[in-house]
Amino acid sequence: MRMRFISSMISVAVGAAVVTVVVMLSVSRTQGQGAPGTTASPRPARIGGKPNFSGIWQANNEAYWDLEAHEARPAAVTQQGIYPYEYARVAAPPVVALGAAGGIPGSLGVVQDDGRIPYTAEALKIRSENAEHWIDRDPEIKCYLPGIPRAMYMPYPFAITQSTNKVHMAYEITNTARTIHHDKVDGPPADTWMGHSVGRWDGDTLVVDVTHFNDKTWLDRAGNFHSDALHVVERFTPMSPDALRYEVTIEDPNVFTRPWTIAMPIYRRLEPNIQLLDYPCIDFTEEFLYGHLRKQQLVKHWEGETIAVDITRKVPPGERLFEWYGK
Repeated sequence: MRMRFISSMISVAVGAAVVTVVVMLSVSRTQGQGAPGTTASPRPARIGGKPNFSGIWQANNEAYWDLEAHEARPAAVTQQGIYPYEYARVAAPPVVALGAAGGIPGSLGVVQDDGRIPYTAEALKIRSENAEHWIDRDPEIKCYLPGIPRAMYMPYPFAITQSTNKVHMAYEITNTARTIHHDKVDGPPADTWMGHSVGRWDGDTLVVDVTHFNDKTWLDRAGNFHSDALHVVERFTPMSPDALRYEVTIEDPNVFTRPWTIAMPIYRRLEPNIQLLDYPCIDFTEEFLYGHLRKQQLVKHWEGETIAVDITRKVPPGERLFEWYGK
């Protein structure tokens, strides 16, 4: 059992290294594309007669927290305050020390039509449970791959490198990437976190059909989720040389009563020295993910000027066999 665990950890490390190399290659190809103030060759406006989306982009909205319209909240994890009203909820113990830094800004939402995600009755209950157990359940907290479309509107830049038959997207978060294929390629042998992307052009709009998802990603921090039947159709339409309209139709008959759509602008980063930087969140989450496996608890008490926090670790069911994991 010990050898199997070690072998699994080595496989994860090797996979992360491969993805990092892909991201670094993408970044090297994306830099120096004629941003204002640089001496690099100007970025061509079109490739093969189609708009050239190559560059570094980022969303600028609140979809990261919740796709639906929502009011500002004190934290992602809350509890009832002294008044029996929903608006009077307060930050729960795990996040109370974050103060305003843990708050959630309000948003008009990005869900189109009536602004609501059309969950089945059973799925809506799961979404509510996800929100209540955000710290334990959100894949982002564990630094898992974000999936599509979530990767597109997280608060981190991503790079697009475009050729005549491929579009490569490298994301700063989790050092992940995906390739949009315009030529015929076989699908993956198993469902994946980021899905399988196949693109085509509809005039100047890049249309991407994404399938082969697993059920392990969320759509935002509010607990909105999907099953492995997820089917995503993305549309990237130029609004200006430095802005794209990003529209996504989401279909999953196991979770939603009908297809639904989100839409938002995505903006080109125009800093003269813009590039993707390394964000090693896998390293940062080691204590969160595996701290309960230590023989001696490492992180257990923190004390500031106004508050003290004590941590009691729990071993999740099914992991007690690995309590021998080193100090």
